[in-house]
Amino acid sequence: MEIWRFTGEVAHHARCRRVQRLETGANYTMEWYELFQLGNCTFPHLRLEMKAPFWCNQGAACFFEGIDDLHWSQNGTLEKIGEISGSQFNDLAQWVQDDNRTGIYYETWTVLSDPGPNATVWFESYDCSQFVHRTYRKLKELGAKLSSRSQTNYTKIYLYSGEPTFLGNDSDIFGQPALKNLASDIRKFYYSFRPHQSFAELAVSLLEAFTDVVLDKSFYLFYNFEYWHLPMKPPYMQITYEEVPLP
Repeated sequence: MEIWRFTGEVAHHARCRRVQRLETGANYTMEWYELFQLGNCTFPHLRLEMKAPFWCNQGAACFFEGIDDLHWSQNGTLEKIGEISGSQFNDLAQWVQDDNRTGIYYETWTVLSDPGPNATVWFESYDCSQFVHRTYRKLKELGAKLSSRSQTNYTKIYLYSGEPTFLGNDSDIFGQPALKNLASDIRKFYYSFRPHQSFAELAVSLLEAFTDVVLDKSFYLFYNFEYWHLPMKPPYMQITYEEVPLP
């Protein structure tokens, strides 16, 4: 079985083609992505009938037969990076199911104490690229030899903050009258990032978000079904394009 990697501007996918003793020509594609689009995974919906923000932040791997060669060739580059046996493929497929059950959420942000090389990682992202890295490590653990002639970069979105403060989960915050001010602050913070805004609304929301994050140095993070408060610090946010070699 051959392992192919697709690399594009915004996505990284593992592509597998199955080869048996008598080649069947069967092909399989494996992808991991947010199930409800990136915006819905990064920010919640605020519903009038619900006290707590409504999150659609699930992520999962999909393993299916067939490869859309035309789509991949038009939107990126395909490169063979290794081979595995049928037994290793079966072990990988079982691991994918276990991984889906273990990490069911999508997390956009990586939160660091500062941009320096010795920064503390408060929170690690849990997104498409992280699944690719986990899969590479699992393939190596299964005995696969991976190699590439090309450099592969991954987009990372960083937030910078002091030590985060744990706030609680939905029932802790939005089910307690004593914490109604905190609940209101969280809803107000996320209101600036609501979907389907007009141009005028978006301009106001950007100003409010700038006030919250930069001037007031405050960010509410929802991570693994719990809320945290981040005391933001310069440079506040950064988007990078980093090379990550194969293991």
